[in-house]
Amino acid sequence: MPQFSETELTDAVIKSFEEVQDPRIKFLMEELVKSLHAFVRKTDLTFAEWEYAIDFLTRVGQKCTPSRQEFILLSDVLGVSMLVDAVNHRQREGATETTVLGPFYVGEHKVMPHGTDVSPNLEGEKMFVQGRVTNLEGKPLANVPVDIWHADDDGWYDSQKPDYETAGPSSRGRFVTDADGRFYFRTILPCSYPIPTDGPVGQMILALHRHPMRPAHVHFLVNAPGHEPLVTHVFVEGDKYIDTDVVFGVKEELIAKVEKRTDPTMPDGKPAKAPWHLMTYEFRLKPGQGVAPKPMAAVSEDA
Repeated sequence: MPQFSETELTDAVIKSFEEVQDPRIKFLMEELVKSLHAFVRKTDLTFAEWEYAIDFLTRVGQKCTPSRQEFILLSDVLGVSMLVDAVNHRQREGATETTVLGPFYVGEHKVMPHGTDVSPNLEGEKMFVQGRVTNLEGKPLANVPVDIWHADDDGWYDSQKPDYETAGPSSRGRFVTDADGRFYFRTILPCSYPIPTDGPVGQMILALHRHPMRPAHVHFLVNAPGHEPLVTHVFVEGDKYIDTDVVFGVKEELIAKVEKRTDPTMPDGKPAKAPWHLMTYEFRLKPGQGVAPKPMAAVSEDA
C-alpha cells in the first residue's frame, strides 16, 4: 500500500507518467511536478495561500477574451515571456536582438506603399521611420515583409479600443522591402504606456508596489525566407521607463536615438508641416528557418 506522504508524493506523481509515449511531454511534466512540489515544501504553503492562488488563476482565465490574453500578461510581468525568448535565441551571432511579441499583434497586416501614414487620424507629433533589412554580412534583403504596430499618443493600441471592429486598424501595417532592403513610413511618436491594470495581473503589480509602465517603442516582425523570423521592438532613447520596463523587454541594442527635426521636408522629399521626429534602424537577420508567430487568439483557436 503506497503512503502518499510529503516525502513520497512527488515520486508517486512522477511514476504515474511512466506510460507517456512522447519523451518531451514526459520530461516537461516530470520537471513541472518537481518544481511545483519543491515550491510548496520550501514555502510551507498554507491552505489559504493555495486557495488564493487558485482563485487568482481562475480570475486570470475569466479576464481572457479573443482580443485580450491575461495569461500572456501574467507571463510578461513575471519575466517568463522574456526568459522563454532568451533560451530560444541564445546564439544571436550578430543578428538583431529579439524581444516579446506582446499581446497586441493581430496577425498579418495589410501591405502598404512606402511612405504611408499609418496614423493619419491620430493626435501626436509626427514621426518618420526608416529601416533596412540585411543578412549578417550586411547584404540587403529584398521583398521582405515587415509588420509594424505601436500604441497611440495616449498609450492605447487600436485593438484595445471599443470601435476597433468598425474603425479598423491604426498605427499598424505591412511594408515590403525594396531592392536595397529598405522600407519607410510615417506615423506619430509613440509614448510610454501602462499595461492593463483593470484585471488580476494589474492588481497584482500594484499590490507588489511595481509600476505598470512600458517605455515607448515600435514593434517589428520581419519574416524573410531562409532566415529566422525576427520579433523585436525599437525603443525610444531617453524614455523614463527604459530601465524599469514592467515586462523586462528592453535590450540596449534595441534603443534608438529618435531625432527631433525641423527640416521642411522628410527623407522621402515630401513636405513636413511642423517639427517631426526621425527613427532609423537596421535589422540584421540570422540564417535559418522558422515560423512567424501567430496572435494569441489564433493560437487558441488552433489548439
